[in-house]
This record gives sequence, structure tokens and C-alpha cells, in this order.
Amino acid sequence: MSYIHIDTVRKTYEAQMVLKDIDFKIEEGEFLTMLGPSGCGKSTLLRAIAGLIPIDSGSIIVGGRNITHLSPKERQVGMVFQSYALFPNMSVFENIAFGLKMEKMTKRDYTPLVEEMIALIDLRGKENQYPAQLSGGQQQRVALARALVKRPKVLLLDEPLSALDAKIRRHLRHQIRDIQRKLKMTTIFVTHDQEEALTISDRIVVMNNGVMEQQGTPAEIYTAPATEFVAKFIGSYNVWRKEELSKSQLAQMPSGELYAVRPESIRIVPAEEEDGLFDATWMRLGEGRVERSMILGNVMRYFIRVQAMQVIVDRLHDQDTRRVGEGTNVRLFLPVEDCRVLNALA
Repeated sequence: MSYIHIDTVRKTYEAQMVLKDIDFKIEEGEFLTMLGPSGCGKSTLLRAIAGLIPIDSGSIIVGGRNITHLSPKERQVGMVFQSYALFPNMSVFENIAFGLKMEKMTKRDYTPLVEEMIALIDLRGKENQYPAQLSGGQQQRVALARALVKRPKVLLLDEPLSALDAKIRRHLRHQIRDIQRKLKMTTIFVTHDQEEALTISDRIVVMNNGVMEQQGTPAEIYTAPATEFVAKFIGSYNVWRKEELSKSQLAQMPSGELYAVRPESIRIVPAEEEDGLFDATWMRLGEGRVERSMILGNVMRYFIRVQAMQVIVDRLHDQDTRRVGEGTNVRLFLPVEDCRVLNALA
């Protein structure tokens, strides 16, 4: 039996459906990420789980208990918001202890719990500092500790890293994952960042316009997108319609109406070079011209025009790729098995 069941949840704002029969399950101790663009409904669903907004229909089950109509206090759910919401006039220790004090715990009882959290988030020595004296990453860890110290059954994280710069963000997301694993805390994480979701999640739920487009492990979501939206949102897939392809290309592809191909699957061969390395397991996409290229860290991305199609190709950024310059005529090859037929979302 799953630990959490989001059971056909619906939510409407001013006659607009923002959550449309969302239904998925989470195992105890699992780290699940809800991924999607701004306005897709992921934060609305998180707030519904926390009890901060009511739902129109459906139910939310945690540990076998229906919490749909319980108050936030009764749900035993901890939430960390995008804004840290720390009390500026309280020290690190006092901010973390705040919820326990509200439950009438004595300082003698809550002090060891708070100290344990301070050690867990690696802020020993900063117990008496105030939020203004901390970096953004340190403030976020204090907000996380404040949620964890009450030992909630479920931890909800609403884009907690979006205000941080890229380097701190990458470091802190791994810290959050390490803490989650140590505590074996069932966690739901909301983000619009694909890389973030792919690197830290056990499973991902991809949302768009209030609909759950796909759910699965990071590998399943990346290698086997189910819809056009997921293919374009995760990994910059090439997505081509049947009518964009030539008869010779279609003859080699699996039967379908919509096709998705990862940019790194496609091979570039300058027009003047031999292509004898490609056997029958490779499909020839055709000849084209490099219109544009850009460096994405250790990857070089090419935009190549092949008749009516624009093809995106990613290759490791090394000495070999630099010679395929803009304006170069090239031939493109693709492993037949890497061409995926997409299912249209009903």
C-alpha cells in the first residue's frame, strides 16, 4: 500500500480548472518531484496537500488517513516555501525552535532536538546569529531545519532554491537530498528546473496546464517521453510530425504521427567526409546546413536545416566539434532504435 495517494484531485479558480483529476501515489521515504512550467498547478497541489487551500473534489490520503478536510496543524505535514519566511528578530536557534515552543514544549525538551537539526544542516557555531547575518543558502537550511524539527510525516518543498545563484543551488539541492535520505523522510519537491528534477528525484510527475502529463523515474521521463510537451520540456528533444519527414525517412521509422529524437543521438558528418561507419542500424536523416551553433558548457549545440525540418544536435565540446562551423554542409545519421513515437495527450 502506498504511503501517499493523491486521488483524482480537482481545483477550480474563478471557473478555470487548475488541477484536473490529478492522481498518483508516493511510497514511504520516496523523494518525488513535481516538475512543470510556472502556472501549471504544481504549487497549487502542494498547498492543497498542506491544507492551505481546499480542493473541489478528490481526496488526499497520507499513511492510510484521509487528511482532505483536516486543518494544516492536524495534517503533520512540514512545508518550506520559496521565501524563507524566517523571523528577522530571532536567532538561528530560536527560528528552528519556534514551532516546538508553540506546542508548549519546554526549552529543556526542545534544545536537544534543535541542536540535532543544527548539526544536520551543518550550521554549528551559528546558533546565535540572525538571518541577516547568513547567506541565502544558510537561510534556506534554517527554513528546512524548522520544518524538519517537528518530524512531519511528509515534507513539502515549494521551489525552495529558486532565489539562489546556480552554484549554491546545485550544492544545496544535494544537501537537501542527503538530509532526506538520512531521515528517510517522504518528500514532495516542486520545481520548474529540469536538471534539478532529474538529478535529485526518485520519481518525477510532469505537469502542464493542470494536467499530469507523465510520471516515472528520471531515466524513464528522459529516455521515454510520453507526450510532445514532455519531449520538448525535458532535454530539448527534436519533435517532428509525420508530414515534415520525407518518404525515404518515413520508410525507416516506426509507424506513427509524431516522433521524438534526443539531440545527442544524432551524428554529424561533414559533407566531404566518408560515412561508411554507419550500417543498417542507422537511419540517414539527410543533408543539411549548419545555421547556428552555441556552447552549453561541455556541450556544443547545433541547429541544422534539413529541408523543411530544423534539427537540434548536441555533441561534446571538444576539438573535433569546433570544426563543424556555421554554414557547413553536413549529413545527419540517427540510430533507428532512438526514434521514439509519441502518444498524443487525450
